[in-house]
Amino acid sequence: MTLRVVVAAPFKGTGRDRMGEQAFVVALSLDRDWVSPDQAKRLVEVAERSGLIERDEDDLVATFPYDEVPIPDDFEPDASIFQERSAFERVLDALVDDGMDRQSAVAAINERQRDLGVTAEVAAVLTARAEGVDVPEAATKAHESVVR
Repeated sequence: MTLRVVVAAPFKGTGRDRMGEQAFVVALSLDRDWVSPDQAKRLVEVAERSGLIERDEDDLVATFPYDEVPIPDDFEPDASIFQERSAFERVLDALVDDGMDRQSAVAAINERQRDLGVTAEVAAVLTARAEGVDVPEAATKAHESVVR
C-alpha cells in the first residue's frame, strides 16, 4: 500500500490523473522531499510494472483512483517502495480496494488454493475474477509463474 500512497501523491497534488514524468519526479523529490530524483525515476518504473501508472506519449497516467488514497501528514515512504510486489500481493490489494475485507480475501484465496491445488498466485487471480475484480497484470504474472 505504501507504493500506492507514494504514486498517488503527485497526482493528488495536481488534481489530475495525468502528468509529465519530469513533473512526477519533481513532485516526489523536490516538493515532498521523499526520495532523490534518481529514486523517483526508479519509482516510475516500479509503478509502471505494478500497474499503478501507464505511459501515454510523454505523460504518466494513473490507473487507479488516486484521489481516494489517503496520505497521512506524517507519511514517510520506506525502502519497500522500490520492491516489486508479487502477483498475490497485487491481487490482495485489488480485492481490498474493491471493498473486500483483507482477512476474508486471504481466507477465500487460501480455500481456493486448497480446493484446486494451485499456487497462491493462481488462486488469488481466480478469486479476484470470481469477485468481478480485473487484475490483468497479476494474471499474466501468475500465468508466467506456472508456465516456467
